[in-house]
Amino acid sequence: MPQTTLPLAELSVCLVRPVGEAGARPEDKEMVRFKHRYLLCEIISEDPRCRQCIDERAVSAAAKDAVARTHGDYGLACCSISFTVKYLNAYTGIVLLRCRKDFYRLLWSALPFVTYLENRNQRYSCFFNTLHVGGTIRTCQKFLIQYNRKQLLLLLHNCTSEEERQSIQKSVLSCCLKEVEEEQQSQSGDEDDDCAETD
Repeated sequence: MPQTTLPLAELSVCLVRPVGEAGARPEDKEMVRFKHRYLLCEIISEDPRCRQCIDERAVSAAAKDAVARTHGDYGLACCSISFTVKYLNAYTGIVLLRCRKDFYRLLWSALPFVTYLENRNQRYSCFFNTLHVGGTIRTCQKFLIQYNRKQLLLLLHNCTSEEERQSIQKSVLSCCLKEVEEEQQSQSGDEDDDCAETD
């Protein structure tokens, strides 16, 4: 295979010119978008006091501790780069965790090793149930709506009194109506955008 050599003048220009100066290649200045993954989890605990202790710091500390125990310092460093708790509902126990796309499997594989949440020197036993892994918050939100609807329908089948049945039916209908309204609004928004583009 023949080797190609640069003339000495070109070689010296390449070595002397620092990156970022005028005359630098345009590909050197491109912005990079970091992709993330969102893990939608449910915190399950038999202790009702556990709901009171759920806050972002406790969830974040428990997840990071589990990653450190399962994957060591390397795993903790990789997952900590952009790890955040994006959403937390202490009433339902739903948590949305964000981490880099390259390392979400490290976090995902460590979540089953979370056995407790600690807050104010109190430990409450619990575990994380991963419901969905998505690329955007919106896909996780859509999944959560479907998941909640299925849970409400399961509750409907297990009702013992007529009052419970009616309240759950009302919840299911309100959930369905909100989704239909959102779809109609998004469709009308898309039509408005199409009209604006044609004008």
